[in-house]
Amino acid sequence: MSDSVESHLPALRAYARSLTRNHADADDLVQETLERAIKYVSSYETGTNMRAWLFTIMRNRFYTNVAKQARERTGSEDCVSHVPSVPAKQEWHLQGKEIMKAIDDLPTQYREAIILVVVIGESYIDAAKLLECEIGTIKSRINRGRKMLQDALGDIQ
Repeated sequence: MSDSVESHLPALRAYARSLTRNHADADDLVQETLERAIKYVSSYETGTNMRAWLFTIMRNRFYTNVAKQARERTGSEDCVSHVPSVPAKQEWHLQGKEIMKAIDDLPTQYREAIILVVVIGESYIDAAKLLECEIGTIKSRINRGRKMLQDALGDIQ
């Protein structure tokens, strides 16, 4: 039987790929088919079409697996290993660099106001004293500076 089965392997692989649409799953299906064929070799009638017999086994295994997958969630769909347990810090680092570059690119008056009030946390009054201007000017610079940053950074969150 093994000599006859080997000659049908390319056709089995092609049929498995057409069923599964995935090379890894197709290889698994071919392997399952061959295991079933060996297990139930006694049910094969000598002189009948071995290729059709193997294709029937494969089709039945495929539909059994599809029904099983519909009932049970596979490990890859709900596996915890795909969920990061720690947020990626490198992304925040890169975003921080982008934000600092955008702040550095602001005109001096807006950059100073943003750094004093937004980054360092000074009050508007203290920032106005440090920059020797009115509080309304600081508020205006902060507002315009934030808009410039939003335009420069786009969708960074």
